[in-house]
Amino acid sequence: MMWWPVGSVSGWGWGAMALSMVLFWGLLILGGVVLVRALNRPSGGPDHASGPTPEEVLAHRFARGEIDQEEYRQRLAALSSTGLASKP
Repeated sequence: MMWWPVGSVSGWGWGAMALSMVLFWGLLILGGVVLVRALNRPSGGPDHASGPTPEEVLAHRFARGEIDQEEYRQRLAALSSTGLASKP
């Protein structure tokens, strides 16, 4: 027959068991939260950033009267020549 040690589990043993149980359940819950958040993440990354294109910003400035037609055409040509223009 197998016998337990005479001293049994001391206060530190109970504390270590309680702490390990809290850590176990905490890690399990944290893993579930991370998994759910990862699965619910919208597709597309930073390369699909939402926001106006450079041409749209330029068109809005022209529409608000911040720049005149000549400056609008010069800046649009500069965007097209540098390759910053959005391509459909």
